[in-house]
Amino acid sequence: MRPVHWVGTARKDLKEFPAEVQHMVGYALYLAQTGGKHPAAKVLKGFGGAGVLEVVEHFDGNACRTVYTVRFAEAVYVLHAFQKKSRRGIKTPAGDLEVVRSRLARAREAHLALVATREE
Repeated sequence: MRPVHWVGTARKDLKEFPAEVQHMVGYALYLAQTGGKHPAAKVLKGFGGAGVLEVVEHFDGNACRTVYTVRFAEAVYVLHAFQKKSRRGIKTPAGDLEVVRSRLARAREAHLALVATREE
């Protein structure tokens, strides 16, 4: 089973979601750790393939979103967790996409460092 690594404030932000949402996201991450995919997990467009996924759970009129990557064989990296309050479209806000891009770069660096230490 691959470990889960949290990037930035993703873990703290997820802890602010309602318990029901946290439970669903936790199960989605467990499936990712074991090589599976939750039915609610969808590819986040704009990141070059199926390696960056988003789980969306609607709760009390808001969309709770968690973005993670399975690009790296050794671990699952949780990149971002946020609430999209407006239902005026399903598109992910540009600011949140920038957070994901930045944290994906940080996850890539952390992954390369992890692999390098294992090879020594």
